[in-house]
Order: sequence, then structure tokens, then C-alpha cells
Amino acid sequence: MYKVHCMNNIAKVGTDSLGADYELVSELEGANAILVRSANLKDVDFPDSLLAIARAGAGVNNIPIDRCAEEGIVVFNTPGANANAVKELVLAAMLLASRDIIGGNEWVRENCDDPEISKKAEKAKKQFAGTELSGKKLGVIGLGAIGAAVANTATRLGMQAYGFDPFLSINAAWGLDRRIEHVTDVNTIYSECDFITIHVPATADTKGMINAEAISRMKTGAVVLNFARDVLVDEQAMAEALDDGHIAHYVTDFPNPASANMKNAIVLPHLGASTSEAEDNCAVMAATELKDYLENGNINHSVNFGSVDLGPIQSNARIALFHENQQGVIGKVTQIIANSSLNIENMTNKSRGSNAYTLIECSGTFDKDAIEQIKAIEGMRRVRMITRA
Repeated sequence: MYKVHCMNNIAKVGTDSLGADYELVSELEGANAILVRSANLKDVDFPDSLLAIARAGAGVNNIPIDRCAEEGIVVFNTPGANANAVKELVLAAMLLASRDIIGGNEWVRENCDDPEISKKAEKAKKQFAGTELSGKKLGVIGLGAIGAAVANTATRLGMQAYGFDPFLSINAAWGLDRRIEHVTDVNTIYSECDFITIHVPATADTKGMINAEAISRMKTGAVVLNFARDVLVDEQAMAEALDDGHIAHYVTDFPNPASANMKNAIVLPHLGASTSEAEDNCAVMAATELKDYLENGNINHSVNFGSVDLGPIQSNARIALFHENQQGVIGKVTQIIANSSLNIENMTNKSRGSNAYTLIECSGTFDKDAIEQIKAIEGMRRVRMITRA
């Protein structure tokens, strides 16, 4: 029986999908896995029993990724599970910025008791008219699941889409509409596009990327949309650009005192992935990742270890090894296995930076002495036995 602790409210469809071999527990102590959304785990002391953390969402800024790797704790996220929800909100944001729908609605509410509202609306509506999206240029920075979905849909609305992503994967490239122009210099997006939307993770390289210099390269009257992370935008520089009219609108999903007080900013209360469908999708995907790892040792969509998949466990046992990515470790492990008269049926190894994960399936049963020898190998961080149910 695996014990799972939910740090936030997780959609029931996800927790129900775990099945009868899983117990939801109210305390972290003794838990084998954590399901989390936005709760901050940076300062949490994890029990020795903890094997995995699954984030029901894409961002993992609330999880101590490096510390988890050192402790042999796999951290999963759910890329793409909420992509449609965020994509639809980004498209709505572009319409809100281009047509002043909010201003028009406020005018109607302010004049709701006027019996002449219908006649007066014909004169007042000019100030809210705005422009159409069709024919405008959209720059998408980051062509992951959300960015690609936004770019693809924008082309179907008649927009000319430019995409910038120096780390564009082959799979992502295949999913892009052929009409999207892939640019290799982000400055092309700054100088050419009427709308600019950001869809990159918050890293040391991307924090503050929309700064005063970047904004100065943008077209006068451009609209900037941020539904990724608030720290990607230098908010002081953005406020100044909005004040002087260089940027027409800033639309963000991250309210704080700075953004909430910006002139011509449309600030939403972090609605991006807050649809029932997106929450269900993320919860189910997170639960699926946990089950496959806990039961089979397979790792998919981890942010601190490479992808490893041997399929469902076939033999009596698998051994999962977390170790430093250094020469000689695997050789020592296989020698210990050979000395134990065990035959390796299947094995795979993946590394990511200084972290490595090796999954080995053998015929026979590992004895306690062999396990202790493997644990004693220099650079070995965690050894886990997975037995067939």
C-alpha cells in the first residue's frame, strides 16, 4: 500500500485513478508520494519514505528540484495538461486588449439606469471600438505546449504568427502550423509584432527578460501578454512604458501591488489553468506518472531526472538506482549483480546534469548483501527495490 499526501486540493478524478493500492494520508510523515499544486515545498523537510513529488501543473518553482535529486526524490510535472485552458485565456486576453471590452462593459454598468442608454450607446461605443486581430502580427516567445497552441490558433484567426524558441524540440516543431514563421533572433519579434506573448519557464536566463531594453525595441502601441511567470517582466520598466504610451496594454495573470496599479494594464487573478477540465487533466496525468514510477520504476515527465521506461515490470523485481553521473558506477553495479549469480534481463540509464538514474530488471531475487554492496558504491544516493505485485 502506497501512501500519498496531497499538499493542495487535487481533483478527485485524479486521486480516484490511483486505485485500491493507494491511501491518501493527511500527514507528510510516512508518505511515499506528494501531490501538489501551488504549495511551497522549498523549506519542507521530506521524510525518508518520500519517493516522488508530482506537481499538477507545469511550473515547479515551488519545489526544491536540486535537493530532491540529491535525496533520490523524483519530481514530476504535467506539461501540456493545462495547455488548452491557458491558450484560450491568452486569446481572450488579446481580444480584451484590442477591443476594450472591459471599458465598454463598465460604461454600460455605469449607465444602466438611464432610459436613453440604447441611444447614447451609439455615440459612446466609438471610444471602445478598438481593432481586429486578423492581419496583426503575433510574436510567441517559447514554443512549448502552450506557446505552440497559441501560435497555431492565432494563424486560424488570420494573424501572422512569429515563434522564437532556441530550444525547440523536433516533436514540438512537427506540431507547429506551417504558416508560423520561426525566427532565430527574439529582437525580430520585438521590432515586428503587434502582440507579444511569453511562454517560457522562469530560470536565471529568463527572469526579467522583458526589461527596459527589450521594451524599447518593441513597436509603439504593442501589447504584451504574460501568462507564464510574473518575474519574466521588469514591472518598473513596463509601468514606465505604459505611462508614456510606448506599450498600449500589458495583460498579465499575476496580480501584485505593482501590476495592479499599472496604467492600461489588464490584470487577471491567476486564471490561466483554473478550469475544471485543466484541473482534472493535470490531476490524472500527475497520478498516472506517480503510479508508473512507484509500481514499475519508470520515469516520464520528470524535471530532475531523464526519461526511463522499461514498461510494466515482468520479472520478480527491479532495482532503481539514483547516483551521481560519474564514470564507473554502473560497472560496479553490474559486477555485484553478476557476483550474486543474477542475470540482467533489461537495463536502462539516463542522466541529466550531475544526476543519473539506472533501472535494472533481473531474473531471480536480490539478496540483502548485494543491496548493501550497491548502496556502498561511491556516488550512490538511493537504492530502491521494486517488487512485482
